[in-house]
Amino acid sequence: MSKVAIIGVGQSTFVRSYPGSIRELVFDGFKDCMQDAQIAASDIDASIVCSAPEYDKQRSPAGVFAEYLGLNPQPTFYVESLCSSSTTGLKLAYSLVKSGLHDVVAVLGFQKMSEISSSESQERMGRGADIQWESPFGTMMPAYYAMYARAYLERYGASLDDLSLIRVKAATYGQINDKAVYRKPVTFDMFQDPEHIMGRPVSTPLRVGDCCANADGSSCIIVASEERAKSLCTKPVWILGLGSASTSVNLAGRDLFSGLSVAQHAASQAYNMAGITPKHVDVAEVHDCFTIAEMMAYENLGFAEPGEGKDLIQGKETYKEGSIPVNVDGGLLSKGHPIGATGGSQVRTIVLQLRDEAGDIQVPNPEIGLIHNIGGVGLYGNVTILGR
Repeated sequence: MSKVAIIGVGQSTFVRSYPGSIRELVFDGFKDCMQDAQIAASDIDASIVCSAPEYDKQRSPAGVFAEYLGLNPQPTFYVESLCSSSTTGLKLAYSLVKSGLHDVVAVLGFQKMSEISSSESQERMGRGADIQWESPFGTMMPAYYAMYARAYLERYGASLDDLSLIRVKAATYGQINDKAVYRKPVTFDMFQDPEHIMGRPVSTPLRVGDCCANADGSSCIIVASEERAKSLCTKPVWILGLGSASTSVNLAGRDLFSGLSVAQHAASQAYNMAGITPKHVDVAEVHDCFTIAEMMAYENLGFAEPGEGKDLIQGKETYKEGSIPVNVDGGLLSKGHPIGATGGSQVRTIVLQLRDEAGDIQVPNPEIGLIHNIGGVGLYGNVTILGR
């Protein structure tokens, strides 16, 4: 059967507060992608727009962007699965191309989180959980992941110091990523200093330094059929495996709190589709919305046995020079997390790695890369495997 490729990737610089409109924000990522792909808007058969709508003042943004980007009269669609929206969009684009309905599809992810206040943002994050039985009682995103952190640390004997090491790694690479929102250094000693902001509590046991950086940003991925990819692109990156899963929105309906079941199920599907095992993965992007999320991802993806993720970060095995480099672009912790654009940015990083175009963060000779993108509090999970 014919293959499906990614022939272009792009993103805006992630920032705290974008000064322009959402049209201009999305154009930044689209322009970067089109320059990368070296194609014209007329080459695109359809577009998919991805975001978390509770942050958007504009209703039905897909129609707005299709007009602004010159993608009319081609069809456009809107998809949402919280923080995993743009990798959900990628899966839909793959399906449209694989089915033969379209040959070239653009996946546009965006979020302008600064359009609402910080307090409004926190309240709307809580709506990603159960608005009848949980969020009205004050649970917000840090509190949910704090429950997972407490359960994980107690079950496996990991420590807050291990989580601190993950944040230090993120900052190591965030400082050299010119697209990142947080480009300051973070040291282990900052977490030991009771007066430093990094160690201040947010929701015990999580601290300020354990939480990702919200941002405004956009991303874009161009997906193409094998025939079109070979005619338009000199370095196509092939989609080898896709996996997706969901679980109970209410945490009372879950039985695993030392990992995310959606990541386990999605990873199993993606590995089976690609015909590989975790040992074949050369570089990975994981959804580190909190440091504990990266720790659990090591294990949910099979890079480490349950409870042994701490050994990877302690031994710097997830650094660029390690056995399984993870989030060497700074991850959500430093690069930033503009919800609808996050998955697309993760895909961009892996595509650049597989094309040997990642610059200072390039991993030596990667053949296979993986993207792990989570929506909500482990409500949705997408795992994507790409290869040269």
